[in-house]
Amino acid sequence: MEIDERIVKFLKRHHVLTLATATAEGEPWCANAFYAYDPEHNRLVFTSDDTTRHAQEMLANSHVAASVVLETRIVGKVQGLQISGLAQRGDEADRKVYLRRFPYAAAIGELNLWHIEPDMFKLTDNTLGFGKKLIWRR
Repeated sequence: MEIDERIVKFLKRHHVLTLATATAEGEPWCANAFYAYDPEHNRLVFTSDDTTRHAQEMLANSHVAASVVLETRIVGKVQGLQISGLAQRGDEADRKVYLRRFPYAAAIGELNLWHIEPDMFKLTDNTLGFGKKLIWRR
């Protein structure tokens, strides 16, 4: 099933995601990260040091959830994307995508990249009508 272009446009317009991970015991955790969307591979690419709690949890359990939102107080403009998928180590293609979006990140030196391969997107978009949802599943 092809991804609705409105979901792709939303991902391209934004650049911060909230990542949700969990411990082996199920204790949840959230972290924010800058991301770059790769439409060619349908991946969200981000960077995170291995010492962070969420990176440790992704190494133990690659199933993650994430969200991207438009902050607004106007109900008719509310938009938010919920994502579930697998987090994996990034590769050279991810590096190119990330640096194209955030060229200043090259100054950091070594980038510890990850990507999320989504299984599901659910975009709530009130600009299409109150509570309108667009859903994509792999």
